[in-house]
Amino acid sequence: MPTPLPDPAEPSAAAPEFSAWLERFFAGYYAERPVNATFIGRHEHDHRYPDWSPEGLEDTVAEMQAELLALEALPHEPLDPFQLLDRRLARGFLRIQCEEYGSAHFQRRNPALHTGEAVFGLLSLFLTDFAPLPERIERARARMVALPTFLAGARAAVQDAPGPWVERALRECEGGLAFLADGLARLAAAAGPAGERLLQTADVAVRAFGEHRAYLREARIGGDPDVPAWGAERFQLLLEEGHFLGEGADALLDEARAALARAEQQVEQAAARTGGSVADAVARLATRRSTAAGFVARHTEIWEAMRAQALARGLLTWPDFPLRYVERPAWVRSSAPALYFLFYRSPAAFGRPPVHDYLVHPVGSDVPAAEREAVLASTTDSVIKLNHVIHHGGIGHHVQNWHAFRSPSRVGRIAAVDCASRIAMFCGGTMAEGWACYATDLMREFGALTPDEEVSEALARVRMCARAIVDVELHHGRMTLGDAQAFYERTAGMSAAAAHGEAVKNSMFPGAALMYLVGTDSVHAVRRAAERREGASFSLGDFHDRFLAFGSVPVRLIGEMLENGIDARPE
Repeated sequence: MPTPLPDPAEPSAAAPEFSAWLERFFAGYYAERPVNATFIGRHEHDHRYPDWSPEGLEDTVAEMQAELLALEALPHEPLDPFQLLDRRLARGFLRIQCEEYGSAHFQRRNPALHTGEAVFGLLSLFLTDFAPLPERIERARARMVALPTFLAGARAAVQDAPGPWVERALRECEGGLAFLADGLARLAAAAGPAGERLLQTADVAVRAFGEHRAYLREARIGGDPDVPAWGAERFQLLLEEGHFLGEGADALLDEARAALARAEQQVEQAAARTGGSVADAVARLATRRSTAAGFVARHTEIWEAMRAQALARGLLTWPDFPLRYVERPAWVRSSAPALYFLFYRSPAAFGRPPVHDYLVHPVGSDVPAAEREAVLASTTDSVIKLNHVIHHGGIGHHVQNWHAFRSPSRVGRIAAVDCASRIAMFCGGTMAEGWACYATDLMREFGALTPDEEVSEALARVRMCARAIVDVELHHGRMTLGDAQAFYERTAGMSAAAAHGEAVKNSMFPGAALMYLVGTDSVHAVRRAAERREGASFSLGDFHDRFLAFGSVPVRLIGEMLENGIDARPE
């Protein structure tokens, strides 16, 4: 059975006017974003897709503008600190979404947003066992029936698109068709009569994806090889109303360039401590890898070791939040390579299953030998430790999510839940990624990394700085997509394919790439401020517990609240 968590709707007796407005805000959020709602754990809209037709986008903008006007018109009421926080975050979210929905950058120009939503509208119903399989199948059938209308709305809304975004949309169509051809049959085989009905309805979805793929190939909407900039004014809106930063974009760019120079020095210093070069350290790490037979168990072994070290050092209170490393289920293996398919996808904020699955690459005997070898070669012990354990499955995202789901901020509970193409709310980014990157710094600080792994982590810091620079430059029109790719290859040592993929992702989601650097450095800054403020009474473990208790809200706002003596932990 799902694990009980705070009720997703908790109107407060205090400040009844604002409380009622917040209820309407969340009801609108889930109704207008039904696939997000599925991932978050609100299942009343599981049968629907959003309306991203031109008329639907206009209606949604009008509704959000009305919500903003209603918020501003509320009578003065005394709000507690977390109501004040939610007011700021909800207002910023609505302002940013009005810009997105009304612009020619997101749903009106990017076909990959539509294809990602289409595919994950179906996959989201099977990634966790939130309800019996036959019940989830019926919801999937309803979404399949709704799919042709959703994709037809996409074709009406997107009349022109950059070539790289069309290429991604085409890949996602292939992923959707692969799921419908292979994955659905595997799911249906375990579902009896409900499975037979699922396969009958699947023809509707197959035709819809096939027609959409043909349109993307033939309509010539992707002729422009470059991508649009979001623009300076809109980018500043993201900084002020999403990340809640006081600095302007150019100041952040200067900070990122200075941080890049320091990070490059740190790489050389870390390599010197190993007694060799950077290349030597990277080569040694490549030899430390698992066998196919021990691959999944190695993830669990390293997870347990990192948890033990964190507890032994008193770094924080580690929650009872079970996670298991398992191979990707067979039903998704053919489609996952073409999709934004995450190893670790945030559990649902509400009604999560008692154990969350971390889906690693399959390496069993049924996997072709060359593919199996490629997975083992790329997923070394250091990658498992730094990425799949510390950053994602352990002290990083997984522990932070547990705290977020219990936050007194209702926005903070859901903001960083992973959805079809990105997290549920932009404002959750600096906390989610900032904390996860800080967690790796923290484990290095307390001796959990080998000298060679410290070199790898320093290289990751270089990439983080490079992403922040590209984010600002690309969306101010000072870099083209080709410039960004070349910068990644030159500065971060990425392959051409990886650099292109990263640059395309940056182009789609302005303000998202810099949240790693800004978030990480902001966590360190909040910690230093707490150490100065509290002096000899400062406890690192207690600080981390207090910090995480705020949930997935901007790190800068957490710093303000801690400075004002606000404690988000339950009494």
